Amino acid sequence: MTAQLGFCQPMGGVAQTAFIVPDLQAAISHWAADMRAGPFFVLPHLLTPGQTYRGTESTADVTLAMGFAGHMMIELIQPLDDNPSVYRETIEKRGYGFHHLGIACADVDAESLAYQSRGYHEAYRAAVPTGGEVVYLDNGTGADLGFIELLPVTPGMDETFTRFWEASRDWDGSDPVRPFG
Repeated sequence: MTAQLGFCQPMGGVAQTAFIVPDLQAAISHWAADMRAGPFFVLPHLLTPGQTYRGTESTADVTLAMGFAGHMMIELIQPLDDNPSVYRETIEKRGYGFHHLGIACADVDAESLAYQSRGYHEAYRAAVPTGGEVVYLDNGTGADLGFIELLPVTPGMDETFTRFWEASRDWDGSDPVRPFG
């Protein structure tokens, strides 16, 4: 039997769909009004030390928001600078829009190696506030098909994402923007 997370996604399955947006507030309004997704929890200025982008240090700063549409987490990411990053790479290649699918993993490093053995390349790595590090991978074609993000399933991640999912259940559309913490 496959382990299931608190927000009803299977371990190893797609838990998140992410989009790069030019205006986070406008994107939240669109998703809340037109797709009935939300509420969205905003994490401003995610600029973590020790980020790497394509093997070099990265100082990319983003603001992001996470909310649910049913059992699927929607992540909206607004780059706040022009520093090299997986976000700028996508914008330069094909503009704003779809960026990555997030896969829930018990061991991000082991999964990264498994993907690399199948021809994927590590494009980005960074610590996240819910514990552990995320890893973005591509299949050698750059951002053309989007990235895969390996999400570390830590107690903090499961608790946080479950809290966001629970807030979405029977959500009446009020207060669509909420603090992350």
